Amino acid sequence: MKRVVATGTFDILHPGHLYYLEESRRLGDELFVIVARDRNVRHKPRPVIPEEQRVKMVAALRPVDHAILGDLHDMFRPIEEIRPSVITFGFNQHFDEDHIRNALAERGLSVTLVRIGDYEEDRFCSSRRIVRAVLDRHCDDRSPERTGDHPEKS
Repeated sequence: MKRVVATGTFDILHPGHLYYLEESRRLGDELFVIVARDRNVRHKPRPVIPEEQRVKMVAALRPVDHAILGDLHDMFRPIEEIRPSVITFGFNQHFDEDHIRNALAERGLSVTLVRIGDYEEDRFCSSRRIVRAVLDRHCDDRSPERTGDHPEKS
């Protein structure tokens, strides 16, 4: 059985996440997803959605066979336990693939690393775009929702 591991924060689920997981699943027979722990996210703002809720949402997605939280101290520990054939990265994940490959080899793991391409088919395929749209739509003091001015009621 060919196991695939995908990783990510998965803060606000969107079609880009689903694409990444579907493409990852196509590479093997069983997809494990390692969801980043809240306190381990350092490369971007901390997640809004708590880790227990994020892992539960990821586990509910059709392509996912197993979703687990990452290790608090050693990001390679779950990979040693799962022993995947493939590890996938999203197009915008900031991993040094040579560093990952060397660290895996030091642990006796021979794993193929695959970077999944960008997904641009839907407008809201990025957590940042979703947050920006919410702020623009609901937090702009000039918006009709905030001022009470509704042109359709005039």
